[in-house]
Amino acid sequence: MSDDGMRFYENILETVGKTPLVRLSRISRRLPVPLYAKVESFNPGGSAKDRIGVSMIEAALKDGHLKPGGTIVECTSGNTGVGLAMAACIMGFKTVFCMPDKVAREKITLLKAYGAEVVVCPTAVAPDSPESYYQVARKIARERPNAFLTNQYDNPANPAAHYRTTGPEIWEQTAGKVTHYVTSIGTGGTISGAAKFLKEKNPKVRVVGADPVGSILCQWFHTRTMGEAHTYKVEGIGEDFLPQAYDWDVIDDVVSVGDRESLNTARRLAREEGILAGGSGGTALWAAIEEAKKAKPGDVVVVIIPDTGERYLSKVHNDEWMRDNHLLDPTDAVVSELLFGKSAGGHAVLSVAAADPVRRALDLVRQYDVSQLPVLDGDRVVGTVYDSRIMKLVLDDPTALDRPVRDMMEPPLPIVGKDEPVTRVAQLLKQKDSSAVLVAGNGGGPSGILTRLDVISLIAE
Repeated sequence: MSDDGMRFYENILETVGKTPLVRLSRISRRLPVPLYAKVESFNPGGSAKDRIGVSMIEAALKDGHLKPGGTIVECTSGNTGVGLAMAACIMGFKTVFCMPDKVAREKITLLKAYGAEVVVCPTAVAPDSPESYYQVARKIARERPNAFLTNQYDNPANPAAHYRTTGPEIWEQTAGKVTHYVTSIGTGGTISGAAKFLKEKNPKVRVVGADPVGSILCQWFHTRTMGEAHTYKVEGIGEDFLPQAYDWDVIDDVVSVGDRESLNTARRLAREEGILAGGSGGTALWAAIEEAKKAKPGDVVVVIIPDTGERYLSKVHNDEWMRDNHLLDPTDAVVSELLFGKSAGGHAVLSVAAADPVRRALDLVRQYDVSQLPVLDGDRVVGTVYDSRIMKLVLDDPTALDRPVRDMMEPPLPIVGKDEPVTRVAQLLKQKDSSAVLVAGNGGGPSGILTRLDVISLIAE
């Protein structure tokens, strides 16, 4: 604050950290304990890596490794690059970033927007290959005058940033009640730094790392043996070598999470909680949900959601990309999504009033080629009429066309809420007497109808 009462920051770097803790009330509603998300997209560069960008530059300046006007070099999947580039703009450094070719195009464009030079390298090579983004970054740092490789993987300023900021923030925001700390893992800084602080406050805090299938870190933690790495779709986490930034002594468990679980959980986070995150956030959240299932009442589970999903709109949050990569999980969808896809290509739910003549129901069945119609009394669903029942009734007695629908209706169809999982619809439709399911509307009446064909079509896609 200035002398005249104005409230402002001297530069954007002063806004790094102090990110909010948000209760995930919808995702955790069926769990024995609530989940709390540390939403790191509130950092100015959109991720937790903003914290280490400033920390690594300041440490390099203090140690004399980085000179004024020099060039910062780093191998990154994007977020660390943004944190470094943003700080470099303020502090007067050039930046060069080497990235694997699997990263979303948005990240490359974003780094260039900060004035960075970007070098894209192949993903599917060994870490010691001259073509790997690790080795290309080292080569650039050696050959360019006054260049410094920040090397987030082995740099102690990486976990130190989280020890100074992330850990204390979580402790303060939970009033010291945190019992579980869960985060996806890659360089080791986020888990090691914050965990060290939390363990110093309470050694009983359980620390869990979430590692993508294809990374070597989970196997190393459990067996101290090196497995064979293979490629995976989640960006920014996991490794094919052992970074020195890890403090394995403060980690209680590492779990392995597949691409399908990670990416669909990230999509679920956006859909149910309004928090747009990347795949690494989905990895961490999936592991946190599993931890919460085993937790005791009174436990407090905190999960790091490391970045914003705006950097993955062409991938994680793109149905076509997810489908093309065989990652879209239909069982993870909710009723509103299925209903939206159906209503976008046709009419809204059809119905008849209990007092309407059977003729009205027959007209709708013929015009729209439907098999059943919900029967309403005002906004209340009171029954169902089926095309086969109408046909039999009219063939036996043509005058039945003028009788009220209530005289020939059958019990109402099951009703589900818009936020319920599609798996609930599938369970109801497996029952012999359920040909369709109604979706409850905001005003009391049904807002849609789902049939077996609708669910089967979703699975087939």
